[in-house]
Amino acid sequence: MTQPIALPDNPVILALDTCTEACSAALYAKGETYADMADAPREHSQRLLPMIDGLLNKAGLSISDVNIIAYGRGPGSFTGIRICTSMTQGLALGRELPVIGISTLAAMAQEAMEKSGETRVLCAIDARMSEVYVGEYRMQDGVATLVGEEAVLPPSMVKVSDGVKLACGTGFDAYPALLTLGHGLELSTEVKFPAAEAMLTLARLGIAEGLHTSVDDLAPVYLRDTVAWKKLPGRE
Repeated sequence: MTQPIALPDNPVILALDTCTEACSAALYAKGETYADMADAPREHSQRLLPMIDGLLNKAGLSISDVNIIAYGRGPGSFTGIRICTSMTQGLALGRELPVIGISTLAAMAQEAMEKSGETRVLCAIDARMSEVYVGEYRMQDGVATLVGEEAVLPPSMVKVSDGVKLACGTGFDAYPALLTLGHGLELSTEVKFPAAEAMLTLARLGIAEGLHTSVDDLAPVYLRDTVAWKKLPGRE
């Protein structure tokens, strides 16, 4: 059985995400949060490391002070997920840092509910190929908690639970008809992409629950490679 990875009581957390059009990084250190984000499609590889360096400089730290890396595990762009995965591996391997994967949908839900005060949200990311990555979340003890499963679906197959009023993500821009699936469903104007800053809350909870792992066990989530893909009619 794998032994839990020991961390300080108040670890320095570096969070990274490049799974969608946005590129973002955030740092939690000594009770302070530093964050940067850019809507920069096709520039993730060039922007992420300078972003990280900028945050560390603001905090007066170096990469050697980081105790754990939280990474956007997907779903999202295949290329974006691979960039985030490789960047995380590159930073963590040489320093033997543990990692913790955070759902991009959960990060969006966390930020959307914190900013709006709503306690339930439907998140959808444009998955191309006439589909969306989708997940419904509710706020529980201050944390976005998944209802059911994340899935990749045609917009027509997305279900909205009664009482969900808030929506967020690029899936609704790509397929506006999604907003008509719920009763009074409104699109957030504040949250369109997952942000590394929102990942920090989820990362801290996951660390407390011992969900962090060795970088060797880093696990990106593409959804199309999982049972969620096979649930669709006509798919083998």
